[in-house]
Amino acid sequence: MKALIVDDEKHVREGIKILGAWEQNGIDEIYEAGNGEDAIQLIQEYKPEIIFSDMKMPKMDGVSLLEWIKGNHPTGKTIVVTGYDDYHYMRKAIHFGSSDYLLKPIDPEILNHTLESAVGEWKKEELDRERKENSSQLINEMKPIYRDRKLTKLMNRDHITEDLYEGFGIHPSDQYQVALVRIYGKTIEAFHDDRDLAYFTILNVINEIMMENECGIGFRYLSNKGEVVIIFWNKFEQIEKLLKQIYQLLREAMNISCPIVLGKPVHKNNSLMDSYHYAKQLYFNRNILAAEECRVYAEDKLPSHSLRNLMDYTAHIEMAVHAGEMGAFVEVIHQIEFDFAADHFLTLKQLLHLENEYLVISNSWFKHYHLPVLATEEIEKRMDQFFDENGTFKLEEYIQRKRREIAIFLKKVKKSTVQKNSNIIYEIEKYLQANFDRDVKLQEISEHFYISREYISRKFKQELNVNISDYIVKFRLKKAKSLLKNSQLKIYEIANIIGYQDDKYFRKVFKKVEGITPNEYREVHMKLK
Repeated sequence: MKALIVDDEKHVREGIKILGAWEQNGIDEIYEAGNGEDAIQLIQEYKPEIIFSDMKMPKMDGVSLLEWIKGNHPTGKTIVVTGYDDYHYMRKAIHFGSSDYLLKPIDPEILNHTLESAVGEWKKEELDRERKENSSQLINEMKPIYRDRKLTKLMNRDHITEDLYEGFGIHPSDQYQVALVRIYGKTIEAFHDDRDLAYFTILNVINEIMMENECGIGFRYLSNKGEVVIIFWNKFEQIEKLLKQIYQLLREAMNISCPIVLGKPVHKNNSLMDSYHYAKQLYFNRNILAAEECRVYAEDKLPSHSLRNLMDYTAHIEMAVHAGEMGAFVEVIHQIEFDFAADHFLTLKQLLHLENEYLVISNSWFKHYHLPVLATEEIEKRMDQFFDENGTFKLEEYIQRKRREIAIFLKKVKKSTVQKNSNIIYEIEKYLQANFDRDVKLQEISEHFYISREYISRKFKQELNVNISDYIVKFRLKKAKSLLKNSQLKIYEIANIIGYQDDKYFRKVFKKVEGITPNEYREVHMKLK
C-alpha cells in the first residue's frame, strides 16, 4: 500500500513519517507534498490508498484538495491534520468523506490508531469493490444470455406486455414488427465452429444499427436453432433499408449470406408471434434457386404454391429398385427434377417436403431388404450444406448426392440378395415362423423352395443346431409363454392359437419341455408382476 503526507511544513511531514507504524499496517511507499497542487500530481501518478492532509496550505488548501479527491480519487482514505481546532474545518472534512481529524501536535498513539482504522476501512471497502466488480463482470457475461431468454419469452407470449421492456431499451409503442435472420451452418463454420462467437458478432452488427436509429433490438431466438430475431418499434418506413444495410454488413464481415425476412406489423395488443410466423412463412416460400444480390424479403402478401408429392412416383421408384441398376433411376430422377423445379423455381418448403418424403421412402426400402437404417440429422441442417455463400441452393449438387445415395443402396441390395440366396436356411426359418400355427411338413418345404428334403433336414440342423420339428415346438412354446404372461386367454384358447387342436397334448408337451404345467407357469409369472 502507499501513503501520501501533504503539509506545507517539512518538519510536520517528517514527524508523521517517523511516528507512523507504516510497515505494521502494510504500507511500504510514502510520498510527500507541500501543497494541494503538488499532491494532485502525486495522487494521479501513484494513487495512494491513505492521504494525510493539512488544511491551511499555499496554492491549494486542504478543503479544495479534499473536494478534488472526492471527485477524482474516491477510493483513497483521507485523514485531516491541522493545528486549528476549528469546527469549520471539521465540518468540511466530514462533508468530503475524511476518515478522521487529527490536531497538531500529533499524539503518536492517536496517529497510529487513526492510521490502523483508515487502513482497515480501505481494505473492507476494497473487498466490497472487488465483489461488486466480479459480480458486474458476471452480469455482463450473462447479459446476452439473459437478454436472449427474456426476449424469447416476450416473443412467445400471447400478447405484448410492458414488464419485459426494462433493461433492454425496448420502447412501448402502438405497433411492432418482427424480422427474422437465418443463420446457416456455413455461417458458424466461418467462425471455426464457435457458435457463441458467431451470434455475438452478428448481434453486435445488428444492435449497433438498432441503437443508432433507436428503433429496435436483435436477439438470439432460443426456441429455434439458427435464428436471430429483430423487434422493431419505430421507423417502420425505414425498416427495409435498415435490413438491407444489416444484410450487406454481415455479408462483408463473414462472406456468407444470411437471408432476412420481414413479418407483418402487429398492434400492441397482439402477439409478436403473428409477425414472426408471417416472416417464417415468407422464408419458406421464397425461391431458393434464384441468384439474388440482396436476400432481404418483405412481401405484403404471402405467396402460395401447391406442394408436389414424391409419393406420386412410388410405382416408378419400385420398378427402378427391382431393376437393380442405376440406369433405371435416371429417367425417374429427371422427371422428378423437371416437375419439382419447373421454370427454375423451388421453395424451401417444397424442398423440405421432398426430402422428408425421400427419407420415408428410402427407409422403407432399407427395411424391406433388412438393411440397417442410417440415423440422419435434422432435415434443415442436412439441407444447409447445399446452399452456397450467396445463399443460392445448389440443385445439381443435391441431385448428384441423391444419385450417390441410390447407387450405394443398390450395391447393398445386391450384396444382401447374394447373401440371402447363399443361405436358404434363413428363408426356411422365416417360412416356419410365418406358418408356426399349422403342421408344416418337410415335403411342403421341399416343394416350396425346390430343394430336396434330405438337404433341408441336414442343413437346417447344421445351421441352427436343432431339427425342424423341435424348432417348431420351441417357437410355438415361446409364443405360448408370451400369451400366458400377458393375456387372460384360457389354456385351450392358447393351444389353438399356436397350432395345437388338443389342449391336453399341448399341456403334455409344455410340461415336458418347461418342467411345469401352463397353469403353474402363469401363476409364477403373475406373482412376479
